[in-house]
Amino acid sequence: MSDRSYLEEISIRNLGIIDSSSLELSKGLNVLTGETGAGKTMVLTALSLLLGSKSDSALVRHGCERLVASATFSIPASLNTIIEERGGFIEEGSLVLSRTVNSDGKSKAAASGTTVTASALAEITEPLIVIHGQSANTQIVKSSKQRELLDLFAGPSLSEKLNQYLLVYAEYNQVKAKLKSLLVHSSERDSQIASLEALTQQWSALKPVRDEFAAIEEEIRRLASVEDLRIAAAGAFAALGDEDAGALTVLGTVRKFLEGAKGKDAALDEIASSVAESFFLADDAHGTLASYLASLEADPKRLDFLNERKAAITAFIKKWGSTGSVDEELAAIAIRVKNAKETIADLSGGQERITAMEEELKVLKTKLLASAKALNAERVQAAEKLGTLVTKEISALSMPHTIFHADVISVDFDGPLKESDFTPTGCDEISMSIQGHRDAPKVALGKGASGGEMSRIMLALEVVIAASAPVGTYIFDEVDAGVGGKAAIEVGRRLHALSQHAQVIVVTHLPQVAAWADRHFVVAKDSDGQIVASGVTELDDQGRVGEIARMLAGLDESLSAQEHASELLALRNQ
Repeated sequence: MSDRSYLEEISIRNLGIIDSSSLELSKGLNVLTGETGAGKTMVLTALSLLLGSKSDSALVRHGCERLVASATFSIPASLNTIIEERGGFIEEGSLVLSRTVNSDGKSKAAASGTTVTASALAEITEPLIVIHGQSANTQIVKSSKQRELLDLFAGPSLSEKLNQYLLVYAEYNQVKAKLKSLLVHSSERDSQIASLEALTQQWSALKPVRDEFAAIEEEIRRLASVEDLRIAAAGAFAALGDEDAGALTVLGTVRKFLEGAKGKDAALDEIASSVAESFFLADDAHGTLASYLASLEADPKRLDFLNERKAAITAFIKKWGSTGSVDEELAAIAIRVKNAKETIADLSGGQERITAMEEELKVLKTKLLASAKALNAERVQAAEKLGTLVTKEISALSMPHTIFHADVISVDFDGPLKESDFTPTGCDEISMSIQGHRDAPKVALGKGASGGEMSRIMLALEVVIAASAPVGTYIFDEVDAGVGGKAAIEVGRRLHALSQHAQVIVVTHLPQVAAWADRHFVVAKDSDGQIVASGVTELDDQGRVGEIARMLAGLDESLSAQEHASELLALRNQ
């Protein structure tokens, strides 16, 4: 288990009825028990938030501003690259995740101190943890979920074949869409070619430059207002430089007066400095105005040229553009012109182009069929192996005569195939079923199994799949629902066996399951009539006897229940 990640600690504050709790978990089997309504599910809710689930302000404890959940995962070196590629940051072998939800519904997530989105949390934790909730038994009856489980069990070999199939599938659909477009537009091909050729010819003749239109408008405004600009600049030049009353003359006089008292008063020196700075700025402006006046001259020919150029660009945009700004439309048309040559080639090819593409599509169809067959063969082999292993597991879970089947239902690859037969997951449907005994008919999951049997079948699948898809942490939320007696003991035994290879966290009401725990936590609720607070406590050996006795008889002080509890706890050491 050293090459697998595991959840070291989870801390919760202000979530539901939980005030503040912290669980320090270990690698083996961790069990959470407690009275109904004590808040066991809130622990899993906190984990779900940390795995990127949707936030809800109703989860925030009444009277509090926000809830906070955090978790620390121990990450082996073999997973560092995978986690960091997904946006996580490993520090000293640990990954720290946190999630806050405010009472107004706003949520914030972080991975190792860096703010991330909730979807990023989901991606980061995908290789680390699997939650088998109470809804899993309803999900497994769906064919898509059954295919997902089979593919997961089949491992890298099938994953490689599926990726190969997807590459060909994507290329096939791309060529098919392109061919369809050619066929649809073949009737209007000539007009499209003529339009594109006219566009490229007019573009070449106009030769527009990026952001040219805005520059033309700016220069037209300047040339059209030369006389107004001359009057304004000349007036300002005179006002600054007049020898008798110009601003420079006045500022110079003020400056001389102030310099006469320099060094006698700091406040006056500061004023003198400001006046001197104003004098120099005014002097610089005077010189710049002189240069501006020298360069300012009317250019009627240039103005006529610019107006003609503006009109030509405006007419071009009116014909070929849309409603955006002129420079934006020119940029968009530039892209169309750039692609026009290839588009014209596609359209000009006519029937020859269509025929060539049809031949290309046939070749791809052959490759797609071969990839689908290879994928199907891999699934058939994996399904047979999965059926054998799960049957063995459910036999150990007090279902000795039940046979589990995973059948791959595929199309007739030797017969005519429809386009709809090829999907992003191949040409296969998966059907999982059980037989009550060897001569009994196959019955689909969900129709031939009780709730307790479905829970055990799902557990058996998780145990088998765990061997080929090594996730670090498995969480089971009341996987023992509908199970009791000897079957419950076997469920506990299988969970304990699974915990030898991966960390297992179980929420349970059954003492027969809790007895197998390596670490046992109890979720307890206190109420003073106004405030309800729930906390999580790890039990010592004596505490475990009392809690299991309570689960057995409802009385933790019952001597007979305690004796029975001790017997159950002894099973783990046999």
